Parts: sequence; C-alpha cells; structure tokens
Amino acid sequence: MFAAAMAPQLALSLRRLACALASCRPARLSRRGRGLLHTAPAVCTDRAAPVFARALAFADRVAVVDRHGSHTYGDLYRRSLRLSREICELRGCAGGDLREERVAFLCSNDVSYVVAQWASWMSGGVAVPLYRKHPEAQLEYFIRDSRSSVVLAGPEHVGRLSPLVGRLGVPLLPLTPAVYEGAAGEPAAAPAREQEWRDRGAMLIYTSGSTGRPKGVLSTHRNVAAVVTGLVHKWAWTKDDVILHVLPLHHVHGVVNKLLCPLWVGATCVMLPEFSAQQVWEKFLSSETPRINVFMAVPTIYAKLMDYYDKHFTQPHVRDFVRAVCEEKIRLMVSGSAALPLPVLEKWKGITGHTLLERYGMTEVGMALSGPLTGARLPGSVGTPLPGVEVRIVSENPQKEGSPYVVHAEGNERETKVTPGFEEKEGELLVRGPSVFREYWDKPEETRTAFTSDGWFKTGDTAVFKDGVYWIRGRTSVDIIKSGGYKVSALEVERHLLGHPSITDVAVIGVPDMTWGQRVTAVVTLREGHSLSHRELKEWARGVLAPYAVPSELLLVEEIPRNQMGKVNKRDLARQLYPA
Repeated sequence: MFAAAMAPQLALSLRRLACALASCRPARLSRRGRGLLHTAPAVCTDRAAPVFARALAFADRVAVVDRHGSHTYGDLYRRSLRLSREICELRGCAGGDLREERVAFLCSNDVSYVVAQWASWMSGGVAVPLYRKHPEAQLEYFIRDSRSSVVLAGPEHVGRLSPLVGRLGVPLLPLTPAVYEGAAGEPAAAPAREQEWRDRGAMLIYTSGSTGRPKGVLSTHRNVAAVVTGLVHKWAWTKDDVILHVLPLHHVHGVVNKLLCPLWVGATCVMLPEFSAQQVWEKFLSSETPRINVFMAVPTIYAKLMDYYDKHFTQPHVRDFVRAVCEEKIRLMVSGSAALPLPVLEKWKGITGHTLLERYGMTEVGMALSGPLTGARLPGSVGTPLPGVEVRIVSENPQKEGSPYVVHAEGNERETKVTPGFEEKEGELLVRGPSVFREYWDKPEETRTAFTSDGWFKTGDTAVFKDGVYWIRGRTSVDIIKSGGYKVSALEVERHLLGHPSITDVAVIGVPDMTWGQRVTAVVTLREGHSLSHRELKEWARGVLAPYAVPSELLLVEEIPRNQMGKVNKRDLARQLYPA
C-alpha cells in the first residue's frame, strides 16, 4: 500500500541512485609529481594530517555520491592531485608548496568542492570556501580580506567570478569537467612528515557576522583534526555510515561535521546540490544503496521537512511506514547551528522516533559540546565536552584581585566540577583545547582580546551547568536581555513561545527602554488564518514564563530573515524594526 502511495515521489530518487558505483585503483607513480608537498601512496599515520592523506586506505570505497554519479576515494585523490599541480604551476611555487597562501574556491555541493578543498591542502595552501548565495560585494570582501592568491571556480560559477576577480587582479583557475571524471595524474612517493601539517594553516572560514563584520577564522590542520577525531569518537562514525548532505559548505557544520567526519573514516557522503524537502524524504525512504543512516541539519530544515510531511504523508499507514523506516534504518539525527525549538524536537520525535541530538560549536572552536549518542537527551541541553575539550563557565571577579574572573564550573569529557555557591549560576562559556583556532586573520588585536590572560577562548555565549549537562542561554551581547534588573534568555523565551498554537516563528530581541533598561520584544510570524494580540499573548505566556520574561511588546511580521544556517542577525533585525 505504501509503495503505491509513494511511487510518484520515490521514482525520481530511485532513478538518480541507479548509476553503478565506480571503482578504480591507484595508478603507478610518475616523476612529474615528486615536487609536491604531499604525494604519499599510502595512508598517513599522522593524526594531524589532512583527510586526503587517509584516502588511499579506502581507495575503492565510494566516498561521494552526487548528481554526477559515484566517486571513490581513489578518484578524489587523483583528481585533487592533478588540480594541485595546476594550482602550483599557476602560482609558480617552488617545490610545490604554497606555504599557506590562501586558495579561495566557489564550488557547488558536489564532488568538485571536495576536489578543490583537497587540492588546496595538497598544494600547501589554506582553503577559503566561498558560498554561491553570498552577494557579489561579500564574495569580493572575502577574497580581498583573505588576500587569496588564486580563486578556483566550479564550471557553473566561472561566469560570475570572472569579472569580480578581474577587478581584484587575482588569477582565476576554472575547474574543468575533469573534476567529475577519472584523473590521469599519478601519486608520487614520499609521505608527508608530521611537522609538515600540525601547525600549518588549513581553513579560513568567515564568521556569519551576526554580531559585527565577518572575521576570518584561521584554523590549523591540528585544529581541524582535533574536531574531526573528537566527533568520530563521540558519534561512533564508521566506514559503513552513509550521511545525506544538504547544508552549505562555508560553515563548520557543513564542512567538518557532515563532510570531513565521514571522509575521515571511509564512509559515504550523499550530496544534494541544495536542500529539497521532497528529495530528503525520498532519500530517507529509498531502499536503494547506499542507504542513508546519518542526517544532520539546522532547525529550519527540520521544520520544512515536517511541513512537507504534514502535506504529503497524510494516510496513517504511510506515517507508520515513515516512522518504522526512520527508526530501523537511521542511527543518528543531529540538530545544530541554531537553538532547537522544543516543539520541533517533540514533533520530529513523533514522526521519526528520533530525539534529535543537540550539540554546541562555533567557527572558532569547531564542536565543543555534544549530547550523548546513547542514553537520555535532555531537550535544550548541549550535553558535555567532546574529547580533548575543556570548558569553563565564569563571571567577572568583583574583587578585582588575582584572577579577572570567578569560575562557576569547569569540566572536560569525563567530569565537571562546580564551585560551591555557584551551582546553576549563569556565566560566560570559555573553551580551551586543540580544536581552538589559531587566529583571526590579519587581526592580531582582536585575536589577543578573544582570549583570557591564561589562554581560554571567550565564546561570548552565556551558559549554565545543571542536571549534569551544559545549557546555552544565547549570545551574551544579543540574547541576554537585561530588563528591570533581571537577565532574560531570549532563546528560552523563544522556545516557550513556539509552543503557542498560532506562532510559526519568533525572534526575541531586547529594545532599549528608559524605564526597564531593555524591554522584551517578541517578533512573531503567525500561522495562516490566525490572529494574535499582545494581550492574548501575555495571558498565554504567564502560564509558561516568569513574569519578568513575558514579552512587553509584540510585533507581527510576515517573515523573520534567517541565514542559511537558520540564524537571525538580531542587531540587523532591531535596526530594521527600530531605525534610529
């Protein structure tokens, strides 16, 4: 019965996966490649080496499935090696080493991205991923600010980038269709030594700019490897996993969690060119191989998947089938990059049987905290520190003597110790460990002030430790609203307001107020055909929120602007709603 009901929706998916999985073996070595930085024919044992150094250990396994077909690890290695030669020839770099020159690239969500990333690293460069939906002015800013020495462009992006890089005077290297096909290059012999990679710059990823102008976060290969290996251990990645990738590839969530982790262990990454609710459901429910068993997304994507489910999976037997398949075939579903609303978590569990795993990270630290893979997950909590990560919750020391701050709690993967008298006290989250970035690119003073005098990175997020786990209250600068002497977590208010039957989306902001310091303002979108007054909202909210957290103002809007990772730039939103 379900097959008949789903046939139109699944047919397209089945055809797309019908291509045979490619398999090819590494070719013999040639003299031509001997000058390159990395030319190892076997897996590298250096734990700080880039992911491509492990690729030939999985040479015949399928690494990526995309709209162009299936690509093995051997395919990716050889195509990347060929492109790295082209980069070095273009730059005329002696010895095949760019010595941390920045390599910017704009590629689609397919194998071309992986080849461009690996080639940047094979050349000794720092990868600077660009995003196709960024406006031209922002692309120009990233290329200029990073001082990229070359820009790689996927076939469909050459026309857009050509005039831009021409104005900047930066050479453009168009990727040919060969990035999707077999490579004639041959790996050479000498394996890279450990010290060649550990402290080399690996990635320059720009922050979302939610609290100011985007900054380039420079991470080393050691930083990247620390995040990847921590997540591989925590989430039990194996070569048998198959992840469905639908996120942009210019942020840590898409680049590290969803791409580098599976490629590190020899797993398979199925990449869609962009998010499509219909295609995601098709992939979940398809019996074709490789069969999806891992999925990660941002809360807005889960909300869109649930909307599609409500509209198209209406029959009880179809819904039973959906839940049965998801429970049986998918081992892990993760939500991150933005706060997960409780109604989304609860409804998704009802649909799929999965309690979404929540985690915490940011561009500067990679992933720092994660809920448990097995065992109970507390909704709204981001769990405990990942392997190798240390965290502190602190507040300013009022005594102004000795340490500049007071430690409320300090923890690692094994335990957290709470200072007596500071149980469940909120403070700023600090992070330390090998995953923490090297520097803000070309901003030494901002880099210096981002760390405490004893070497902890100041995240700018307010957190609390309670019930044995960590909770993020939001960005201290925009999500902690100081109203009438109280500190109100905008994220907590948002989570509760999303439980209102008329509200589909909400952003809570603090608006300057002469009397209260800041007033709690709810910016809300409503379900079609619904209405809501401020008086009605206050009456409802008094049942779920403390009196001081009940919004003192309600603004109804048609849409709340969010970026591709589901985040709201609340400073921009406040400026739009309350222009000076």
